[in-house]
Amino acid sequence: TNQAVDPRLVADRVEEETDVVIIGAGPAGLSAAIRLKQLANREGKEIRPRALNELIPDWKDRNAPLNQPALKDSLRLLTEKSSYPLPHLSQMSNKGNYIISLNNFVKWLGKQAEDADVLYNDDGSVCGIATNDMGLDKNFKPKDNFERGMKFKAKVTLFAEGCHGSLTKTLIRKFNLRECRQPQTYGIGIKEVWEIAPEKRIPGLVFHSLGYPLDFKTYGGGFMYHMEDNIVQIGLVVALDYKNPYLNPYKEFQKFLEGGKCIAYGARALNEGGYQSIPKLIFPGGALIGCTAGFMNVPKIKGTHTAMKSGMLAAEAAYDAITSNKSESGPITLTAYENSIEDSWVYKELYKIRNIRPSFNSPLGLWGCLLYSGFDMMFLKGRIPWTFKHHSDYASLKPAKECKPIEYPKSDGMISFDLLESVSRSGTNHAENQPVHLRVRDMNIPVERNLKIFGGPESRFCPAGVYEFVDDETNPGEKRLQINSQNCVHCKTCDIKDVSQNIDWVTPEGGDGPKYTLT
Repeated sequence: TNQAVDPRLVADRVEEETDVVIIGAGPAGLSAAIRLKQLANREGKEIRPRALNELIPDWKDRNAPLNQPALKDSLRLLTEKSSYPLPHLSQMSNKGNYIISLNNFVKWLGKQAEDADVLYNDDGSVCGIATNDMGLDKNFKPKDNFERGMKFKAKVTLFAEGCHGSLTKTLIRKFNLRECRQPQTYGIGIKEVWEIAPEKRIPGLVFHSLGYPLDFKTYGGGFMYHMEDNIVQIGLVVALDYKNPYLNPYKEFQKFLEGGKCIAYGARALNEGGYQSIPKLIFPGGALIGCTAGFMNVPKIKGTHTAMKSGMLAAEAAYDAITSNKSESGPITLTAYENSIEDSWVYKELYKIRNIRPSFNSPLGLWGCLLYSGFDMMFLKGRIPWTFKHHSDYASLKPAKECKPIEYPKSDGMISFDLLESVSRSGTNHAENQPVHLRVRDMNIPVERNLKIFGGPESRFCPAGVYEFVDDETNPGEKRLQINSQNCVHCKTCDIKDVSQNIDWVTPEGGDGPKYTLT
């Protein structure tokens, strides 16, 4: 006989109705919320002062955590033993920008203004979200602290989940939002925060590099930002379309470091597709905003300003649609948002540099990218009739037998560190007795395909040591995939790079995860 279903799991959810639901509290989501509040307070009077300056013109007076202006740009080509300056290009200029902790900035934005499932009407349009049940054990059964999730019905739902959002994945499939668009391509960004000696600090330095420690066939580069209080953010971005399954992004990053005291660690996936990979942004009842749509300026590794602008434009379109009673005649489609962002400086900025990232996808690799990108950014400025194409990152891996294993130096505990020591600096934590947030669809595939054909790349591409192949106690001589989900830093690389597309990252219960501060 089937086990009876706990009645708490099927109880009716408390339901609330609202005008707009925003999923995500990053720059895009919070900007949308603030803009909506501003429009409501001003009774719809339109103000048109760019990103932060447009949203909160008096941000300095409100003590926004922007303390270190960018004062000097540096772009260099690195080899293992030397570095060479590259021309300063206007598209790479950071004049007028600030070097910030995005975590602290979002906390400040939140003062100015969970996991969920999408709700649909009978006609298929989006009508809000249902928060997931809280207090489930690892077998999805209610614990003593169980709380039923709630329903939030809305006329408009804005999705601002950040890069590779889990709900956005389902929306893209359901509404075919990638039709006639290029696939999104990604990078994994690994960052540490270091405290350095005062005499080594160069106030306001924004440093970017190409080349070492990556080979000329792997897209990526380093960055170093000198902040206030002798704090330096240093990191490496590795494109996730790399071909050698033996490549380990974390260990590549460890070769990039210099002296100081490491005080924080983090990692996250980044959108690299740019202009040609932006999906259709709207669907009945909602829209995609911010990095979940992919508005990052790839050469500059900057996306906060574009994310904020998209949130503001979506909020304006939603406000106009709701206050003009367009919802009375059926689900709202924010056509005005898609039109306004296509006409904004966001699309103009991304269009100019659309071919920089895919210019790397030639037999010349880095050298071809430098030649083409330099000519394009200095002279053509994107004014050309062609647009290069992207490819899916997971499909780029070669079988292990076709690739050479990479030998990495051992960590020294002073400049380079054991992976788990670095993970501890992220502050990540997940309750053990909760539903696993890393869902492997078929547990046979990791060993039978990923390990046997591709050498088990998940044990290397994860920057937190979540995936490892261990001896299978039930089958002597065989391996099994062990998932250390408590280590997860929520970068979503596994969901993107898994060669079999067999892993789904979902939001864990109760906000568990990394506790980033300075990163």
